[in-house]
Amino acid sequence: MNFKPVLGISDVQAILAAAQNHAQAHDWPVTIAVVDDGGHLLGLARLDGAAPASAHIAPAKARTAALSRRDSKGYEDMINQGRYSFLSVPMEGMLEGGVPVVIEGQVAGAVGVSGVKSSEDAEIARTGIAALHS
Repeated sequence: MNFKPVLGISDVQAILAAAQNHAQAHDWPVTIAVVDDGGHLLGLARLDGAAPASAHIAPAKARTAALSRRDSKGYEDMINQGRYSFLSVPMEGMLEGGVPVVIEGQVAGAVGVSGVKSSEDAEIARTGIAALHS
């Protein structure tokens, strides 16, 4: 039988807290979403001032990263480089800002962030994930 790591509620809370602290330190109004390896929402924080649409976009970015087992930025890069056929892929969050949570070499979930520049969204997500390894 195979076993895999999973995100527990304390992991989700640690990710959200670290990501939220990082965003607030930079005055970045974002929404932060944490999903499991199947893309199902485990936790969400919409910070003060975050656009309502970010509450839809952040989970979509996280879902894309979890299901594809890679950063959502890869899809954005492919599309921007002219591979427009990826627009027909049945995923919504093909923008930078979704980052998988890898534990012991396996994807246990992902974090998606929306609300500021995509590179800053990804920075916030990685900061949240780093809280699991500290």
